Amino acid sequence: MNAVIPIQADIGCADAPVLRERGQREVFCGLTGIIWMHRKIQDAFFLVVGSRTCAHLIQSAAGVMIFAEPRFATAIIDERDLAGIADANEELDRVVRRLLERRPDIKMLFLVGSCPSEVIKLDLSRAASRLSQEFVNKVRILNYSGSGIETTFTQGEDACLASLVPQLPAFEKNAPTSLMIVGCLPDVVEDQFARHLKAMGVENVQFFPPRSSRTMPAIGKNTRYLLAQPFLTDTARALEARGAKYLPAPFPFGVEGTTEWLRVAANMFGVSAEVFDKVTQPSRDRATRALERHREKLQGKSIFFFPDSQLEIPLARFLARELGMKLTEVGTPYLHREHLKFELAMLPAGTSLSEGQDVEKQLDRCRAIQPDIVVCGLGLANPLEAEGINTKWAIELVFSPVHGYEQSADLAELFARTFVRKGKLGLDKPASLKAADLASEAACN
Repeated sequence: MNAVIPIQADIGCADAPVLRERGQREVFCGLTGIIWMHRKIQDAFFLVVGSRTCAHLIQSAAGVMIFAEPRFATAIIDERDLAGIADANEELDRVVRRLLERRPDIKMLFLVGSCPSEVIKLDLSRAASRLSQEFVNKVRILNYSGSGIETTFTQGEDACLASLVPQLPAFEKNAPTSLMIVGCLPDVVEDQFARHLKAMGVENVQFFPPRSSRTMPAIGKNTRYLLAQPFLTDTARALEARGAKYLPAPFPFGVEGTTEWLRVAANMFGVSAEVFDKVTQPSRDRATRALERHREKLQGKSIFFFPDSQLEIPLARFLARELGMKLTEVGTPYLHREHLKFELAMLPAGTSLSEGQDVEKQLDRCRAIQPDIVVCGLGLANPLEAEGINTKWAIELVFSPVHGYEQSADLAELFARTFVRKGKLGLDKPASLKAADLASEAACN
C-alpha cells in the first residue's frame, strides 16, 4: 500500500531521538476509562473490584448525581478481605448475584481489577469464568485490569477492548472485505464517520466497540482495521491474532489528520480521488474556516506536553501544523512507532520527544522553558497554575468529542479557551501593568 501522506521520509521526527525516562510518574489509573466506556456500550455494566478510594475516584470523575442509576459500581474490598477473614471469591459472587437480580437489563458484565484486588491476588479471570457458567445464556461476564500500578489511564480502554476480541464472532472464509474502526468514539462522531464512508461507497463498515453487546462486529482474515485511538496496542495485537490486518494511518484529529485517515479507508476500497474529494471537501472547508478564529489566539504560542493520555503526539501534530503552535517538549507514556509513524513524520523537525516520565526532571525542564501552556494531569495542573503557568487537563481531551472534521474547532477551542479565560481575568498582562491595576484599585477603595 502506498503512503497516504505526501511528505518525505526524512522530514519530521520519524527517526528522531527520544528521551526515555523511568522515574516517578503522575498519571490517573485505568479505572477512569469506565467513564466513557459505560456510555458507549449501552447494555454493559462495569463492576470495579477495589477499595473505597476506587469508588470515590469513579464517582468524582463521572459526576454521578445521587438519583442516577449508572452502569458501574464498586465491590468494596474491606479489612476482612485484606486480612483473609472473609472469602473474597464468595463475597464477589454474592455481590454479582445481587447486582444481576436488581439489574436484569445488564447483558454484559465486566469485572474490573484494581490495585487492591491485585495486591490480594484475587483471580478475576477465574471468577469471570465461574460466574459465566452460572449465568450462561443470560449475561456475558468478562474481566480486565484497570490497575494503575503499571499503566496510564487510557490503557483501561485498551485492556477492556482486548478482553472483548476473543468474544467477536468469526466471518465466513469467503466473506467480503470489511472495515473495522477500533476505539471508543462518541456516537455523534461515529455517525459522522459512517456518513462519510457510506457516501464514498465504502460498505461493510463496523465499529468496535459497538453501542450494544448484542451487535458485536464479526472478524476474520478479510477484516481491515483502522485505529481511532493511539493507545490500543493490546487490542491491535488481539485483532491481528484473529486474522485482521492493520491499516497504517494518522489519527483523525483536525482537518489534516481526519482527511488522511479517511483516505486510507478510501484507498483500501478503491474509491477514486474525485469521489473522495467530492464527499470530504465540504467538511474540510467548513472545518478549516472554523479553525481560523482559534488560530489567531494560538499561533506562535508555545506548548509543553507531560505524558498522560498517549494522545500527545497526534495532538501536537494538529496544534503545530494547523494552528501554528510551537512545540517545546512532547512527552508520551508509551511510544508505539508503528502506530505513530505517520504522526512522527508530520511533526516539525527538531521537536523534543520523551517517553515515560521522571516527573521532577520533567518539571525542571518545563520551568526552564516557561511555555505558554502545559498539557498535564490534574495532579500537576494546580501547582503549575500557582506558579503562573497556563495548563490544560489531559483528561478533558479524552472525555470530550474531539475526533473528525466537525469537532476540529472544538478541539482547538479547548486550548484557546485557556488564553481567553486569562484575558478576561486580566492575568495575561505584563507584571508592571498588573501592579498598576492593583495600585489603581487600591486608590479607588
